[in-house]
Amino acid sequence: MAASDPKEPINEQGVVNMYNAMRTELNQIYSKTTELEMDASEHSLVINAIQPLDQSRRCYRMIGGVLVERTVKEVLPAVQRNKEGIEEVIARLNEAAEKKKREIADFEDKYKIRIRKSDSEVKDDGGKKEGSSQGVLVGPAGSSE
Repeated sequence: MAASDPKEPINEQGVVNMYNAMRTELNQIYSKTTELEMDASEHSLVINAIQPLDQSRRCYRMIGGVLVERTVKEVLPAVQRNKEGIEEVIARLNEAAEKKKREIADFEDKYKIRIRKSDSEVKDDGGKKEGSSQGVLVGPAGSSE
């Protein structure tokens, strides 16, 4: 039955590859979320800086790599809309991250995946014994050994 489902890995290496791909995708979601949170923070700084200014005061804004001159009255609503849009994307990315975390947890349960600890963590765990259940061992996320 596994052969008919293209999403089912065929062997242990296939399981490891799929698991690593899922973890990589989750890390990419986190990276993009962090990047967008920085953008939202920058938008907040700009909004706080220009809000108290006179509405007719000249204001410069970068649009598609081109610096344009506008007034605070024209720029402030646009920056606020952009910030709201970024916050919506961040919310969707957080939902996607939660879904991916559940998917990874289900995958770990299904294939009995255990994360192999790095050498420093193994020394700290000297007295603990693992159960005899068999599963797939996967190295730490950042290792490419």
